[in-house]
Formats: sequence, structure tokens, C-alpha cells
Amino acid sequence: MESGDLKIFQAVAREKSITKAADALNYVQSNVTNRIHKLESHLNTKLFYRTNRGMILTASGENVLTYANNILHLLKEAEKSAQLTEYPKGPLRLGSLETTAAIHLPKLLADYHSRFPEVDLSLITGDTHTLVQKVLHYELDGAFVYGPVEHPDLKQIAAFDEELILISETEESTLNELLQRPLLFFGAGCSHRARVERLLNEEGIFQHKMMEFGTLEAILGGVSAGLGITLLPKSTLSHLRNKEDLYVHTLPEPYREMNVSFIYRKDLFATCAFQKLIDDLKKMPHSPL
Repeated sequence: MESGDLKIFQAVAREKSITKAADALNYVQSNVTNRIHKLESHLNTKLFYRTNRGMILTASGENVLTYANNILHLLKEAEKSAQLTEYPKGPLRLGSLETTAAIHLPKLLADYHSRFPEVDLSLITGDTHTLVQKVLHYELDGAFVYGPVEHPDLKQIAAFDEELILISETEESTLNELLQRPLLFFGAGCSHRARVERLLNEEGIFQHKMMEFGTLEAILGGVSAGLGITLLPKSTLSHLRNKEDLYVHTLPEPYREMNVSFIYRKDLFATCAFQKLIDDLKKMPHSPL
């Protein structure tokens, strides 16, 4: 069994498709198919169900994937250890909430890059649940999420303090009236969404419409157009161009405070590049913009 076979197997399991895995790996589709067949033959077991919903792991496939993830992670860690130097360089894979990436991280990462230009920074955005899973599965070195996050395999550093506010295009309305309008959010894993659901229940509102948007700009544009309301960190307003189209409403105290933490695995091999980022985060004041 070769590491290349495990890498292909991992990609097919992740993408649930031979075609998508081949595209992700920049391989010929027939090569991916043949390698999966070869691996199944070598292990003398079926790893996937071929269904109209895609490639679904069998019970044996689930077991093999656990080992494949660990083996491929260890190989990456071995490469990192061989490249370890006193000067930061190499890849640094980060994740972040959409609002944190837009508001807090540009200055932090620009300063970091100016000091350590040989570090290959990458940043993806997502909701807290998705980012936590990517960190746990070694797909990211660390991520900025809403905390605190309680997990035995994770460490975390307080990064930014936020105040959550309600934003609408209407100035004169009670909180209860505003909450009965459509709610604009990111995906289902959005932390703001879970919080507003608790607030809705407290206000006695049990039927409400929620709309999902992919970007911060789309959410704010929808609010400005009168499509509905949203809940976002107050720091978002400091970067808005057309503030006159929006009105801010303070939430009840139990729903205001939100904390952004930087999380990473306890067993992560801390390269010099990663450690320099941790040092920067520990020096920052934990206050909103």
C-alpha cells in the first residue's frame, strides 16, 4: 500500500466522486478509478458503494479512512520537521469566520506577511462548526471561530472581542417587530443563527423565515434593500460605505457578547511560521475594533 493510493482514496472519500477527486488532484479520471480498484484488491475488501448519490464509504472504507488520515498527516508532519528552521517559511493554512476575515485579519496577516514573506499563507472562510472539523481533521493548522470551543484535542487563544448587534433598514421599530421580519444569515452553521433562535423563543416568536447568503456583502445588501434584518458584529459597521441605509439596534445584554478564539490541535507540529503567528496573537489586546 503506497501513500499515493491513500491520498487518492482520501480525495474520493472527501469528494464522494471519482471525477471531482481527479480534478482536485489534477489526475486523469481513469487513473483514479484504477488506483481505487487496486487498493480494494490489495485489501481484499470493498471500500465504496457506487450509488447515484456518489461514492459512499462502506464500513471497511470508514475504518481505512481513519488510518489513511492519520498516515497522511504524519507524512506531512515529517516533511515539516525536515524543513524546520529558525526563520519562518513554508505553508500556513488558516481558516476564519467570514466577518473576522473581512474586519480583523487583513491588517494582522498583512503585517505578518511583510515580516515573513517566505511563509505561504492561505485562508478559507466558513462557519464555526465547519472550521472546527477542518482543524480536527488536520485540514487547517488553525482557525478563528466563535468561542470558547470545548474539545479535548484542541487548544485556543482569545483573539477578538465582539458586540453582536441587530441591523435593519428601519429606524423606528421595537425589537419584537424587527425579529418578525425575514432573517438574513450565512449558512446553517452560523453561530449568530443559533443565538437569534434563542432570542426569538424568548420573544415568543416561533414562526420565522431565514434566508442564507454566501457573503457579508450580500447580507448587508439585502438588509439595505429591505429584504430583512441580520445580526452581525458591531465592528462590521466600521468598514461600511453606505451606513446611512442601515440602522443599528442594541440587543438584550445576554445576547450581545461574542468572543473570537484561535483554535488549533494540541498535537499539531508547531513550525516556526505557526509559532510566530501564535506569538502575535498573544500580544494583541482583546478588544473590538
